Amino acid sequence: MIATLTGEIKVITSDRAVIEVGGVGLSVYLTQNSLAHLNLGATVTFHTSLVVREDSLTLYGFLALESKQLFEQVQTVSGIGPKVALAILGSLSPEELATAIAGENIAAIERVPGIGRKGAQRLILELKGKLSDLSDGARVSVQQPIWREQLTNALISLGFTPKDSDRAITSVVNDLQSHRLDPADLELSELLKRALQSGGRK
Repeated sequence: MIATLTGEIKVITSDRAVIEVGGVGLSVYLTQNSLAHLNLGATVTFHTSLVVREDSLTLYGFLALESKQLFEQVQTVSGIGPKVALAILGSLSPEELATAIAGENIAAIERVPGIGRKGAQRLILELKGKLSDLSDGARVSVQQPIWREQLTNALISLGFTPKDSDRAITSVVNDLQSHRLDPADLELSELLKRALQSGGRK
């Protein structure tokens, strides 16, 4: 596995750069934000992720280790490949993505090219609670809304497990957002009713 590359930038295009390492020019796909920080002739270190396919070996590069780790973690979500993962990292910083997922902000995620609403919902469902596990110690602390804490406590008091309550609340939030409604604007009793009707309990 090629984990890092350090060398001179020889070529910069719209979606990648060629970095010369030991006399060999390697093509590395980058986000637009990373490309904007590069200059021809500069010596740069990329944290890289090598994606192996039957007919290709493709390098994706990042200026920060945290971004590389998030790129690889995002690809654990069903339906998310390296190109979409790179688009996510190009549109949202790790902090912004973690905040959007923790807050179940579908609208912020579906603005990423190639994601769409269903992809945003999958990202939230499969990555919620996992983005604080980045091994370099970077953590994003997001305060849960009061209504969510109250609803979680109410569901648990009715016998829901934390996982079941989270699943039910996510279902309610998705339904409300599809009708452009903010959960914070509803009474707790109404949210509880919707959560109990959601079928989130296994």
